[in-house]
Amino acid sequence: MSGKTSNQASPRMAVAVLASGRGSNLQALIDACAKLDFPARIVLVLSNVPGAQALRRAEQAGLATAVIDHKQIGSREAFDKAAQEQLVAAGAELVCLAGFMRILTPGFVAAFRDRLINIHPSLLPAFPGLHTHERAIASGVRFAGCTVHYVRSEVDVGPIIAQVAVPVQIGDTADTLATRVTSSEHHIYPQVVRWIAEGRVHVQGARVTIDGAAAPAAVYFNPQPTISVSAKK
Repeated sequence: MSGKTSNQASPRMAVAVLASGRGSNLQALIDACAKLDFPARIVLVLSNVPGAQALRRAEQAGLATAVIDHKQIGSREAFDKAAQEQLVAAGAELVCLAGFMRILTPGFVAAFRDRLINIHPSLLPAFPGLHTHERAIASGVRFAGCTVHYVRSEVDVGPIIAQVAVPVQIGDTADTLATRVTSSEHHIYPQVVRWIAEGRVHVQGARVTIDGAAAPAAVYFNPQPTISVSAKK
């Protein structure tokens, strides 16, 4: 199934973004969509947190916003129903989760199947959930990173679209590692949205193919192999 919806006549795909916090990935999408050659536009930014910085970023960019305070609306099903109504009214063809700190109901996920994506700060399936950078450092892995994937009912599960690997450095803290991973998120999320908007992304069971994209040929080591003293002589 193609990541592009049936509204192929629209020159730019209509994207909605759900965010709960700072909105740094939202800002990366705002900046990408501001470019004339970018094939998507943001039609709505929705938050469950009144006063979230993400809303201020959207307002500064002149984008439509909506707030559904999860503390006021009651049940999770009621929240998702209200959110779905907002997204449908906005004409959203693709929904991007960008630091959206709520677990969505199976009904909501099914309504936007293969039109709902998330970015997670780890190389899934490793380290789903929270505190990914602390857990990566504690585990001793040599690479961390981020993953963009289609959303399914299970948390941080779904067909993986793209990943960026970031080396874990000796002496890294959760904050220093997070800085490098977050920078990578800001590059890969707009790229994935572009691919989807161009109709190049296809879901085949648990796997995703992308027209015109290929895996890198390089092999990466961490730590890097070194030349032994005896080899230098």
